[in-house]
Amino acid sequence: MSLAMTKEELMDYLGEVFPQVADDFAIDALSEEHVTMRLLTAERHLRPGGTVSGPSMFALADCAVYAMVLARVGRQALAVTTNSSMDFMRKPASNTQIRAECRLLKLGRTLAVGDVLMFSEGSDKPVARATMTYSIPPEKT
Repeated sequence: MSLAMTKEELMDYLGEVFPQVADDFAIDALSEEHVTMRLLTAERHLRPGGTVSGPSMFALADCAVYAMVLARVGRQALAVTTNSSMDFMRKPASNTQIRAECRLLKLGRTLAVGDVLMFSEGSDKPVARATMTYSIPPEKT
């Protein structure tokens, strides 16, 4: 299966449907099976002590899976998260961006499941892992 959207089209679409977070993320790489997305860390993403907060990492994981699903199925603003699980494994490094490596485990007609590993920029040790399930709206007939 080929990609339905490029990384530039995905970023434009995210800005269109979610303008409140469009400037928080960047897509570094995109293929049929994988997306690399970064949280462009700002003061609002930090918790006391200067590390990236859990809610910000959750948003990154959720956005990465959403982007991966859209990259494959096209513009589906109403694709929604139906389940999520997140493990926080170690404290993120201070003053760094967080990189998410996302891959689809399953892409069906109505459900997609993605797995995300997140890293402090410059480290190969994951800070968190998330699994997300998305519901894909039925095709219009």
